[in-house]
Amino acid sequence: MTHSTRSLTQWFEQLERFCAQALSPDSLLGPYDAACERKRLAVAASFGLTGIQVALEHGGFGAPYSTKAKLAQRLASKDFGVSMAVINSQNVADDVSRWLPADVSKRWVPGLLSGELIGCTALTEPGAGSDFSAVTTHAVQTSDGWRLQGEKTWIINAKIADVFLVYAQTQPGTGAAGIAAFVVEAKREGFERSLDAFTSAAASSSTGGFSLQGYVARPDEMLHPPGQAFKRALESINGARVYVAAMCVGMLQASLRIAQEYGQRRQTFGQTLVQHQGWRWMLAEAAVDLEAAGALVQSAGQAIDQGNQSQDLAAKAKVFATRAAQRHLPALLHAMGAEGLRDSYPLLRHVAAAQVATLVDGSTEMLLERISKNLKKTG
Repeated sequence: MTHSTRSLTQWFEQLERFCAQALSPDSLLGPYDAACERKRLAVAASFGLTGIQVALEHGGFGAPYSTKAKLAQRLASKDFGVSMAVINSQNVADDVSRWLPADVSKRWVPGLLSGELIGCTALTEPGAGSDFSAVTTHAVQTSDGWRLQGEKTWIINAKIADVFLVYAQTQPGTGAAGIAAFVVEAKREGFERSLDAFTSAAASSSTGGFSLQGYVARPDEMLHPPGQAFKRALESINGARVYVAAMCVGMLQASLRIAQEYGQRRQTFGQTLVQHQGWRWMLAEAAVDLEAAGALVQSAGQAIDQGNQSQDLAAKAKVFATRAAQRHLPALLHAMGAEGLRDSYPLLRHVAAAQVATLVDGSTEMLLERISKNLKKTG
C-alpha cells in the first residue's frame, strides 16, 4: 500500500469522524449562526476535508475528482449546505495552489487547509446567473494592479469567507474573452459584505453576497488571465454539476435508509409499514432511481478523472439526480407520516435542498437545452 493510499484510507476514516462529531441533528438545528458555521468549517479542515484534491506537495491528499464527489455525497447525506460549504472552500485551496506560483499561493493555501481561512468562488451577479459571460463586475488595470468594481450575489460561503475567487470583465464589449479571475481578500479596503441572497433552504452553506468598490488586486493576484478564465470557469461549473448530482444521491440514499428502518418498526392496522405492498413499492421506486443516479454520477466522475470534461454526461447526471431527489424525497417523507417532519431526521431539510440543487451550477432547463444540442450533433 502506497503512502498516498494509506493517507486516503485514513482520510475516509476522518470523514466519518467529522460526520459523527460535527453533523449530529442537534448541531444542525436552530437559527443561522455565522460563527458556528465558521467553526464547523474549521473542524472540517482539521479533519483534512478542505484539501482532498490539493496536491501532496501543497499539503493536500492529491486525490482524484471522483473522491471529491464521494466527499460531497457523504456530507450531503447529513446536510446539503455543509457539503456545499466544505467543497467550495476546498475548491479555492485547489485552484489557488494549482494555478498560482508557490510563492504567491502560500499566502492563502496553508490557511485554507488548516481552517484559519475560508474560501469561496464568485461568479453570479444580480443580472448574470446562468449567462456567465454577461458579468458586469469589471477590473481596470492601474499602476498598482487591478481596480475591481461590482457586485456578486448567491455565493456559497460569502457570509463568512476570507478568500474570494472573483471573476470580472477586463475588456468591456468582448464577452467571455475579456473575463479574468482574481484573488480577493475580505479584510482589505474596497470589499463590503452584503446581507442579500441568504436562504434558509440551505442555511449552512452561508450563501450571501458582496460588493467591490475600488478594491485593488495586486498584479500577482490574477488567478486566470483573459482568454483562460472563462474556460477554467466552465470546467469548474461542469465539475460542480457532477458533485451536486452526487449530493442528491447522498440525500436520497440517506432518506431511503431512514424510511426503510422506520417502516420496519412502525405498525399500522396490525402490520408493520413494510408489510403493506403500496408502501414497499413507493420505496422500491426510489431505490431504482437512486441506483441509476448513482451510476450516472460515477460515470461522470470517472470521465473527469480521465481528463474528459464530458459536458453532456455531467448535464445528464445533474438533471437525473436532481429530478430523482425532487420526486422521491417528498414521497419518502410522506411515507413516514408526521414522523418524517421531525427535526431529528434530515428529510425536511433534504426536500428544500433538492430544490436548491436544481438551480445551482446550471438550471435543469439550461442543462436540458445543452443535452438537446448534443442530440442534434449525434443524431
